[in-house]
Amino acid sequence: MNHMEITDEYLGKMDAYWRATNYLAAAQLYLLENPLLREPLKKEHIKKKIVGHWGTVPGQNFIYVHLNRVINKYDQDMILISGPGHGGNFFVANTYLEGSYSEVYPNVSRDMDGLQKLCKQFSFPGGISSHVAPETPGSIHEGGELGYSIAHAFGAVFDNPELIAACVVGDGEAETGPLATSWQSNKFLNPVSDGAVLPILHLNGFKISNPTILSRLSHEELEAFFKGNGWKPYFVEGSDPKEMHRKMAETLDVVMDEIKAIQKNARTTGDTTRPVWPMIVLRTPKGWTGPKFVDGNKIEGSFQAHQVPVMMDKPEHLDILKEWLESYHAEELFDENGRLIPELEELAPKGDRRIGANPHANGGKLLHDLRLPDFRDYAIDVPAPGSVEKQDMIELGGYIRDVFKLNDEHKNFRIFGPDETMSNRLNKVFEVTNRDWNNPIDKDTDQFLASDGRVMDSMLSEHMCEGWLEGYLLTGRHGFFASYEAFIRIIDSMAAQHAKWLKVCNGLSWRQPIASLNLLLTSNVWQQDHNGFTHQDPGFLDHISNKKADVVRLYLPPDANCLLSTMDHCLKSKNYVNAIVASKHPRPQWLTMEQAVKHCTQGIGIWDWASTDTGEEPDIVLACCGDTPTLEALAAVDILHREMPEVKVRFVNVVDLMKMEPKNKHPHGLSDVEYDTIFTKDKPIVFAFHGYPTLIHELTYTRTNRNIHVYGYHEEGTITTPFDMRVQNKIDRFDLVIAMLNNMPQFGNKGAFLIQKMRDKLVEHKTYIHDIGVDMPEVAEWKWTGVK
Repeated sequence: MNHMEITDEYLGKMDAYWRATNYLAAAQLYLLENPLLREPLKKEHIKKKIVGHWGTVPGQNFIYVHLNRVINKYDQDMILISGPGHGGNFFVANTYLEGSYSEVYPNVSRDMDGLQKLCKQFSFPGGISSHVAPETPGSIHEGGELGYSIAHAFGAVFDNPELIAACVVGDGEAETGPLATSWQSNKFLNPVSDGAVLPILHLNGFKISNPTILSRLSHEELEAFFKGNGWKPYFVEGSDPKEMHRKMAETLDVVMDEIKAIQKNARTTGDTTRPVWPMIVLRTPKGWTGPKFVDGNKIEGSFQAHQVPVMMDKPEHLDILKEWLESYHAEELFDENGRLIPELEELAPKGDRRIGANPHANGGKLLHDLRLPDFRDYAIDVPAPGSVEKQDMIELGGYIRDVFKLNDEHKNFRIFGPDETMSNRLNKVFEVTNRDWNNPIDKDTDQFLASDGRVMDSMLSEHMCEGWLEGYLLTGRHGFFASYEAFIRIIDSMAAQHAKWLKVCNGLSWRQPIASLNLLLTSNVWQQDHNGFTHQDPGFLDHISNKKADVVRLYLPPDANCLLSTMDHCLKSKNYVNAIVASKHPRPQWLTMEQAVKHCTQGIGIWDWASTDTGEEPDIVLACCGDTPTLEALAAVDILHREMPEVKVRFVNVVDLMKMEPKNKHPHGLSDVEYDTIFTKDKPIVFAFHGYPTLIHELTYTRTNRNIHVYGYHEEGTITTPFDMRVQNKIDRFDLVIAMLNNMPQFGNKGAFLIQKMRDKLVEHKTYIHDIGVDMPEVAEWKWTGVK
């Protein structure tokens, strides 16, 4: 360890470095040319449209500079997460000065030419985002949508014992629901096997145009809040740079020594009792060091500093900007070639210790493929379609249990979910691991809790599960999130943001691929016997299907063997968002493992054993997607074949939903020729779908055969029987038979009589469940008997 003394000389150099970062951050906002003001500033040197943020930037530059000192002193492996990432110019400025930016983007060189490109590109057409975006070296968190910084930080340090994630939390961000509950994440950190998170709450007092709540609390109230959440807050407050540099340096040394002491004690004694981790509350003016007043309005220390502190809409503003930029004395900081002077360059860490070059922030560099068992070893023996009944998620649980076992050495796999692992029938994983929990444990009541558990389901927050998982994946590990289908909607926006991140990363050659974000949606819409309407929402499929086609994948396996094949594929994949919808209830099993592998590999197929059109033109195509629609569609074929065997039905099952979209829109999509071969060009199609019918219509809008009739969820539901849920939304077997006959007028009176019979059955069903309270035996006990 390099025991650097906090001398006035060293702090003076740090202040100079900080001035350089502030100068470059402001220059990126404003300057098109003349990046170091080597000639008098003119209007033509300034961007026509100035877009970006300033208020948070100086404080975050201050933090970055001080973290550099800590990294050097402790030879510390550290990443930085910027919660208020809309101040992206701060991160770019710092990575540029330390050299990591130019290594990734050689054209943005460390000279006058590179400086001009650096300034011009910021928040400029053809340039870079104003956020800490994927294009920014060292970033795993864009910070455009607020609330997830601490969750990402904790995800990053799970199973990373030498890593510290410094996490800047904006005081506006701190008001969001996800961030407000993130403070509880310390109850899941193991001081032996995990790294540490250092939250730095940046209190600059204001949001866009309002004060922040935490900044207006008394010191005592704020301190009590954090102590009550299990943190030890250290306060660094002020506006005088000289005083603040010493306070921050001294506080960081105290905090780092505490973190090291906590870890040493735990790792030498094996005592994993939850410690009280330190954190920092940094209070500085918003827009610190920027213009004090513009047009009589207070800027520094007010909400007016949030975005662009001085607009270039008045001639006198040019002088204000000039005076502001010159206040940093760039001539003292950069040499004649436009490079940071050597005595300041030496303050930055070297090599991979630089925040912008840390491999944890480019997690694909550290990614080890999972060791996976052969999913075929977990196959359900299916002598004939529908002859066996199993619970798909229970069978998957055995496979996931063994994924844990095979990767125990690397400890690079976890599963996440909000207190639903048992409910979602993944019980078998508890044969080899526990839930992560670093709070007191009551041995008389608690189940499967341990400080070294690898199942992250002991916090009832979808936001935390998703945020932890994203942080875990972004730093080079693997996992999945199992959720009730309806409540995956809580993290709609988080999943969308991650999909956007991956979309941008796919265009960056230096960003190495990471493990896919796998979302397992179970406890689904079609059976909510004791929860009812609130738990019925398949809309996540609609939401995620609209994201970039090279990122999103949607799978709806109809049985356990297909689920095993699908999950194995998804765990091997990289840079995707995979959504898998699965059943947890007892269901008939349709395919052998050999058939399942073929079916899932193709993603869609004609089930010949359920079709009656072999070698002939079908009268109708009956398609289905999802476990419950598959069950009801097969029951409908069974009825139609018994009652009207002359009808030629082609039975199609879809596992990979994006097969329905044209190939020119999605890489998994069928070509028009392939689609027409399966669905025909003109025969009527009745499609039983797991989700909202409009999604199938959207995916197939440009197909030749527009004679498609989709039956799915129509926002009808309550606490009722499983079959009645299907009846209420008209995807039950009786309604599907009626739908098919309505689209085959050539069968005339015979079809009319069967339609009447089906309507009678629907009345009989309603009467029965209202009298008895369960589904009719002919429904509940129905078995596939075959049509061949």
